[in-house]
Amino acid sequence: MPIELHLQIQSDSELPLTRPRIRRLVTASLDARVERAEFTLVFLNRGKARSLNRDFRNKDYATNVLTFAYEGPPRLSADLVFCTPVVREEARAQRKPFEHHLAHLIVHGCLHACGLDHEDDAEADAMEALEARILKRFRIPDPCGTLEGSKQPMPMHD
Repeated sequence: MPIELHLQIQSDSELPLTRPRIRRLVTASLDARVERAEFTLVFLNRGKARSLNRDFRNKDYATNVLTFAYEGPPRLSADLVFCTPVVREEARAQRKPFEHHLAHLIVHGCLHACGLDHEDDAEADAMEALEARILKRFRIPDPCGTLEGSKQPMPMHD
């Protein structure tokens, strides 16, 4: 499946993931309905991320990731916007590597772009279990405690 991947990184945002690793995470997150995908991943500072969250979700704070899906499967097109400082702070608070938390949020954003959501408990459980299965392929521990034998769940975002 052809995937077009664009990265936009603010000068003060450093990434612990290589472009090939990001591409593999995105690819692993796409379901069988996707024939083509175009993603732009944008890594911003707190101020710009807060503005976007306020303008598009009416929430006046910087959140970890925002997904802007423009076209759903089979020809997927989406922007994933990450607030690098928030992701780093959450990783530290959850005592996990920044790289693991960012990988989780990339998968999470891609699943949103594919149409998955977590508006109710059943949707949230299904989405978290899928995230855990995808991340396990990358040897990243279950971030939400959804797989058998996992620790307590860690909140990710609202």
